[in-house]
Amino acid sequence: GDIVLLAKPVTLTEGDRVTLTTDVPVATDGTSKPEKLLYAVSLPPVHGQIEHINYPSVPISSYRQLDVVVQKVSYVHDNSHGAGKESLR
Repeated sequence: GDIVLLAKPVTLTEGDRVTLTTDVPVATDGTSKPEKLLYAVSLPPVHGQIEHINYPSVPISSYRQLDVVVQKVSYVHDNSHGAGKESLR
């Protein structure tokens, strides 16, 4: 089936962390179990990393929708100077 992904922009300054919530990325695929959807980070962020909050400073390359629902995933800006807009793919 079709997958729908809705996303909202988040503004961060150097060193900031934002916890991903269903207000930022949320997806559905038409099944009755959206919490089992798997996000794969195909293009890692240039000026930071995606982390599981139980393992700070360790970048992850995938996470589940359930991790987002229970707020266990965050993006951490790496203090890069001159960082412009960045998107997660």
